[in-house]
Amino acid sequence: MSLPESASADWIDNRDALQSWLADVPDDAAVGLDTEFMRRNTFYPQLALLQLGWQGRYALIDPLAFAIGDALVPLLGAGPAVTIMHSASEDLETLSPMLPGGPKTLFDTQIAAAFVGMGLGISYRALVAELAGVELDKGETRSDWMQRPLTASQISYAALDVVYLKTIHEQLGERLQQRDRSAWHAEDCERLKRRASQRAGDPQPQRAMRGAADWTIPQQAMLRRLLLWRDRSARTLDVPRPWLLDDTLALTLAQQPPGSLGELDQRSRGQRALRSAQRSELFALLATAVSAEEIDATLRIPGHPQGEAKKALGAMKESVDALATELDLPSGLLCPRKALEEYVVTAEWPEFLDGWRHELLHDRLTALLPG
Repeated sequence: MSLPESASADWIDNRDALQSWLADVPDDAAVGLDTEFMRRNTFYPQLALLQLGWQGRYALIDPLAFAIGDALVPLLGAGPAVTIMHSASEDLETLSPMLPGGPKTLFDTQIAAAFVGMGLGISYRALVAELAGVELDKGETRSDWMQRPLTASQISYAALDVVYLKTIHEQLGERLQQRDRSAWHAEDCERLKRRASQRAGDPQPQRAMRGAADWTIPQQAMLRRLLLWRDRSARTLDVPRPWLLDDTLALTLAQQPPGSLGELDQRSRGQRALRSAQRSELFALLATAVSAEEIDATLRIPGHPQGEAKKALGAMKESVDALATELDLPSGLLCPRKALEEYVVTAEWPEFLDGWRHELLHDRLTALLPG
């Protein structure tokens, strides 16, 4: 599919051209932004293309040709401009080296669509069809964006990813105001930015391993130690975490540590990035007992609700569903089941339910906690 006749896309492959393009954009503009990136064999996403759009002008910026650096910060990271993105989490992570903290003001169109009754997780293509009346071709979805030169089809596809963001932003912004949901949307966009900017990783990764909830506390602390090591090492080596230590192996090693380096070699065959140096590090971690400080620092893994907790979970889910229907919101946006399970098991208010959700949900959910 080609660009609309009124649109033109500039190919930018040097810093001066980028600065010139950005200089023409007013400080308070609403700027569409998207990225194309690759993440096959690396920990960090590799930025392959950056697309910007403003008032019918579009820029396709080639980060393989020059270092973008901090060129985006004055307009998008520090000024009053609104940055319009769709399903921005991975794009924000990709851009974090050059746009720390993300755009100062983010408008995520996927989140906005959920707040105005268009469903949870709607695609950009579906939004364009609904709000702009245009059917986009998705033929380049799995394209190789690191190749150069890009094909005409790739260039058109990439530009179209920002062409309709202005129209979508205007319509969704108006609907948010009509429903008095603008503040809620802005809060969730800020939450998205904070999560994407947490480059240090999750300090309690073991809590996602629900199968280890009934382990002893020292075993859970050992699992946390291994997962933190995996995260640090994967970042240093820039390889996917499972290439060093997949989840299944992490669980078995934490529960049944090997008695020798040779045994670890046998049990860890097939881990693509686990070389001799990493195996030695891993064996040393497994051979050292967890300390009292590590145990104290390890948050317990929440188990699956059982008995009275399971009954309470059902009552909470019914209450959330009823409120979501009343507010015309997806239940998953208002309160994901995972947050309910965490709350009913731990009785500790989930961080995800802070902010506007706390006001709506705290009293009704607290009243349903099992005695």
